[in-house]
Amino acid sequence: MSEPGELSVAQSGAIAAPLSGWLSQNGFGHEFLGLDKSGVEVIKVDRAVLLPIATALYAYGFNYLQCQGGYDSGPGGELVSFYHLIKVADNATKPEEIRVKVFVPREDPQVPSVYWIWRAADWQERETYDMFGIVFTGHPNLKRILMPEDWVGYPLRKDYISPDFYELQDAY
Repeated sequence: MSEPGELSVAQSGAIAAPLSGWLSQNGFGHEFLGLDKSGVEVIKVDRAVLLPIATALYAYGFNYLQCQGGYDSGPGGELVSFYHLIKVADNATKPEEIRVKVFVPREDPQVPSVYWIWRAADWQERETYDMFGIVFTGHPNLKRILMPEDWVGYPLRKDYISPDFYELQDAY
């Protein structure tokens, strides 16, 4: 594998940042989405190649999963699982960062779990499952973490209909 270098051309033909170029040079298919407001590269990957790309990024030194989460792109639209990875090293004043996004259809919201690469994904994937209904295949304990086990639906989806009543629990 080669090392990330200067700006290069990604698969889409757009100018890409070094990490996107490095992934492309090494045969990892993805789409460069641009830089976020902090200047961090954002890439879109297919769920079928999430684990190979995540493993490559881990091997390259992205040893810290700062955040995993999800969002709903709109009623009838896709659900998104995102990952903010950081390359943590001794004496790093500005560590490298990358954001990875996986878009899935709401009819089949399945994404492979990255728990076996970054253990920090455990409760974060459970929360995303609980709020958006994205199923993380291979997760060792995927169950609700915020809502009661018998709750129907996923409250942060934009097409979620709130119930007209809430059963109050005995607080004492």
